[in-house]
Amino acid sequence: MIERVRAVLVTADDMMLVIRRTRPGIPAYWVLPGGGVEPGDASREAALHREVHEEIAGKADIVRLLHTMESDDERRLFYLARITTWSFDDRTGPEFSAEGRGEYALEEVPPTLEGLDGIDLKPEEIAHVLRGAVRAGGLGAGAAL
Repeated sequence: MIERVRAVLVTADDMMLVIRRTRPGIPAYWVLPGGGVEPGDASREAALHREVHEEIAGKADIVRLLHTMESDDERRLFYLARITTWSFDDRTGPEFSAEGRGEYALEEVPPTLEGLDGIDLKPEEIAHVLRGAVRAGGLGAGAAL
């Protein structure tokens, strides 16, 4: 089974980091930083740290597993994490240099209903989970992550 990890990265200013994907012929959409767990990764958390480093040259402090999505051939794990430093200009992930992959732009979005409703976050299931967490007070300023 393929495993993928993604991070809901909350900054010190209580903003959420998301990546806007722009591809020819497809409306823009947003994803959370992350990617596939590789055989050399010591754990899923180690894979997430590697992916955050590759995609945004950042270091995340993982708070907890937030949500898991599973199908017959794929498991996607979404972690809630804090991040204090990152540099999108210093990213090293192989996807950024692959031809035909479109554009990637790192954006800060408020972790509010309005912020989430203003972007087309994929997959929709995690967008729904995040909206529920916001309604419960779990992602905003002062919330206990």
